[in-house]
Amino acid sequence: MTFVVTESCISCKYTDCVDVCPVDAFREGPNFLAIDPDECIDCAVCVPECPVNAIFAEEDVPADQQDFIALNAELAPKWKTITRTKAALPDADKWASVAAKRAELKR
Repeated sequence: MTFVVTESCISCKYTDCVDVCPVDAFREGPNFLAIDPDECIDCAVCVPECPVNAIFAEEDVPADQQDFIALNAELAPKWKTITRTKAALPDADKWASVAAKRAELKR
C-alpha cells in the first residue's frame, strides 16, 4: 500500500507533510505534490500534517478521487524530491476551500 495526494492539494501545495516523511517519498510539481508509491512505506505520518486533508491511504481514497492513485504514480518519477517545508503557493488559502480544481493541475 501507499499514500496518495488528491485534488485538495492542487493550487495550494502546503508542504507541512514533507518534513515528516521518513523516506523522502514526496515529489514537487508546479502546483501539486505527489507521493512516489515505490518510496512510500505506508507510515501515515504525513496524513495529519496536511491542512487541506489531501492525503489518503490508497485503500481509503474517495471514489471520486481514485484517478489520483495512478496520477501520483505517473507524476512522481517526473518530479524532483522535496524534503523540507516551503511556503505554500501565494494564493493557497483562496484555493484551499475550492473543491473542483483538477483543471488547474500543472504537470
